Amino acid sequence: RLANFAQRRHRGVSVLSGSGIVANVTLRQSSVPGGVVTLHGRFEILSLSGAFLPAPSPPGATGLTVYLAGGQGQIVGGGVLGPLVASGPVMVIAATFTNATYERLPLEEEGEGGGGGGDAGIEAVAPGSMEATAVAVAEANAPASSVTMAGMGVYSGQMPHDMLWTTPPPRPPSSY
Repeated sequence: RLANFAQRRHRGVSVLSGSGIVANVTLRQSSVPGGVVTLHGRFEILSLSGAFLPAPSPPGATGLTVYLAGGQGQIVGGGVLGPLVASGPVMVIAATFTNATYERLPLEEEGEGGGGGGDAGIEAVAPGSMEATAVAVAEANAPASSVTMAGMGVYSGQMPHDMLWTTPPPRPPSSY
């Protein structure tokens, strides 16, 4: 529904956080053979972030990243493929902005005559009525459609799923 809202109203939507229960989620994960995993059952949202931009933004510039907890304590996360369906009350905190445009900015060294790969650059959302700018970095020679909101993790306070770790167990009290 957020993607439809962005398209219908010609507004950018920045998803800041979310909480609640979702079911039957398909995620994009680079660490899994084939890159896609489908989770069946109910999962609690631990973290939700992303952005939806109106056309003519490329599809890779929009989407959601979610981290979920299962009933057995397992934690999994990645880019959401397909719908993210609520299985109970879900609350999403989002900001909208008007006049969202998608621009491809040159790398700094290209402007200085330093050469570089012609396709390398920085993808940016230029909001019209919002002070922050969302930026995702493109790899050299990568098509613009391959740039996803995974690069937004730095700005949303989240880590990519392959960098998630757990804290060590607490030490037992010393006997002195």
